[in-house]
Amino acid sequence: MLKKTVGNWVDDDRFFDRESDIAALREHVSEGTHTLLVAQRRMGKTSLVRELLRRLNDTPGVKTAFIDLEDARDPADAIVQISLASRHLQSIPRRAGGLKDSVLRRFRNVQLAAQHEEMRFQLRADINSGNWKLKGDRLLRDLTRGDRKVVLAIDELSILVNRILKQRNYGVPPENIEAAAEFLSWLRRNAQAHRGQLCLIVSGSVGIAPILKQAGLSAAMNVFSAYELKPWSESTASDCLGELAENYGVQLPVAVREAVCRRLRFCIPHHVQQFFDALHRQLRIAGRKEATLNDADIAYREDMLAVRGQIDMDHYEQRLKMVLGTDGYRVALELLAQAASEGFLHPASIDKYKSKLEISQDGGAAAVPYVLEVLVQDGYFTRKGDEFRFASGLLEDWQRSRKGLSVAPLTAI
Repeated sequence: MLKKTVGNWVDDDRFFDRESDIAALREHVSEGTHTLLVAQRRMGKTSLVRELLRRLNDTPGVKTAFIDLEDARDPADAIVQISLASRHLQSIPRRAGGLKDSVLRRFRNVQLAAQHEEMRFQLRADINSGNWKLKGDRLLRDLTRGDRKVVLAIDELSILVNRILKQRNYGVPPENIEAAAEFLSWLRRNAQAHRGQLCLIVSGSVGIAPILKQAGLSAAMNVFSAYELKPWSESTASDCLGELAENYGVQLPVAVREAVCRRLRFCIPHHVQQFFDALHRQLRIAGRKEATLNDADIAYREDMLAVRGQIDMDHYEQRLKMVLGTDGYRVALELLAQAASEGFLHPASIDKYKSKLEISQDGGAAAVPYVLEVLVQDGYFTRKGDEFRFASGLLEDWQRSRKGLSVAPLTAI
């Protein structure tokens, strides 16, 4: 039975749908294709990859590891994270990036969490800016020994690349571009050198394409084949709501489910789960089991668009600021507010911001298109011709609510 999961990745019995995506990615792995998983925020990239790895672990001759680079600060940190996450695949002499057996023995009788942190400390002392490529090459040679195939899923590569590129003031100096290019070149070289034995799946909570384009590094990822993870269809989202309702003893009529999906418009799995969680909480407060359109409307307005929803919105915007910097983030908020007020961004509004805002050394005219590209990549806007509209009804209503604008009741959708 499907269970509520809000704010975390899921697998196994909490994983819903995406069977065609699993099949496509398994085909990529079987063919040795390196994959760049592309999707807007909260689409379930991490859940999809973790579920894929769980199933691949049952495949003879295939070994997997999931590497999270969210906390990595530089290439040396990335090698440390890869080493830690793949320890179960490493041979004893090479384990932990080539640490001596005497060091490894010290970890044997230590609890796992403490062992992990101590191992990280030891590795970081051993791997540095001068030797990370050598250590990384050695590690990947060890992982791909024999005739097995190793699948490494690398999450949040875009966050690491963004950190390498940008200074505290969000400038991108030439030496940082060179450092990012060096790391991406190393990754590309190893992906090609171990083709057939090593398969990489790269993903992240912010889009990597605008980041690389800004730095002139777009070609660095051409060894990867892009795979786009799309939102659920309304029918799939409705089925998910139905299964959740059945598991929690809620009577959720089809008409209510369909109205919820129309309100969301862009059925991002996290938002579907979030809506059910808010509705279920509303029903428990009311002491009832059968949901009405009014219940769903109250849950949407008083939960998803209120304090709980604002927490999620803050997370969206933190990622946005991380990529755009202070000035670009300010422009993004103005563009979002304008689109919320008018219902869309038309060319005249965009031209006004190009002439009004100076947000980079190249001037606002060069920067505003970049901000719009990031907003499209991160799922705020969809583009049709010269106009930009909100892709997600929820994101649009968040912006309207923030500006004190009216939000149509669910019954009117």
